Amino acid sequence: MPARIDFRDALRVKPGSRVRLETTDPAATFGYDKASAASVTQRQLDRLADLQDRFWAEAKRSVLVVLQGIDAAGKDGTIRKVMDAFNPMGCTVTGFKVPTPLELSHDFLWRVHPHAPEKGSIAIFNRSHYEDVLVVRVHEFVPEAVWRLRYGHINDWERMLTDEGTTIVKFFLYIDRDEQRRRLEARRDDPTKTWKFKAADLAERALWDRYIEAFEECLERTSTQNAPWYLIPANRKWFRNLAVSRIVAETLDRLNPEYPPPEPGAKDLVIE
Repeated sequence: MPARIDFRDALRVKPGSRVRLETTDPAATFGYDKASAASVTQRQLDRLADLQDRFWAEAKRSVLVVLQGIDAAGKDGTIRKVMDAFNPMGCTVTGFKVPTPLELSHDFLWRVHPHAPEKGSIAIFNRSHYEDVLVVRVHEFVPEAVWRLRYGHINDWERMLTDEGTTIVKFFLYIDRDEQRRRLEARRDDPTKTWKFKAADLAERALWDRYIEAFEECLERTSTQNAPWYLIPANRKWFRNLAVSRIVAETLDRLNPEYPPPEPGAKDLVIE
């Protein structure tokens, strides 16, 4: 078993730092192998189940988990493998797809804010408000002068949420281009995954360099003290699950949720 790594420190994008994804190893495992990671991950999932139960019962604060990554980076898999530890009664998952005409007729945060978590709840965003400085930028859906302002709008919105009692944890799942090709081929060839494969995926893949540039600036401009990004090496799914589960568990643990006390006199009531 490797020495315990503080993933909250090792994988956190420090505010104000430069981000160059080419210097990050997407296959890094920090000394873990698949076997050793499995037992550690299971412990984190058990820990998450207990922490979330207390967090939901306490109902004083909320948590927002944001998942971003290039196509096939593993957002769905992370939700399926890691967030399965949560009781659905206290957890919501929202996937943000192409905006509807109604959504486009409002400001870019309008469609996102209603899905922010209520007190006691954990909300998971599969893609998010960050699409408006990523895909919108890459495809030039709005002028640069418009999307550049959105970094500040996002930081201000997230600061408002944290001021109101929401803890925000953001994960960028990083895979390399070869791994994306393997995963897209698996989608194409596996009958259980073919439904996820679309010709448009290949058009998006052709824009790889532009997406990487957009991701780098996004991480640089929006990783803040109150809403940090974590850069997760995600070529190996089992390490991705380990890192994300541990960071979320440690985030909840630091909040130290507690079961609320019984109402006065409850223990003296007789149940006939």
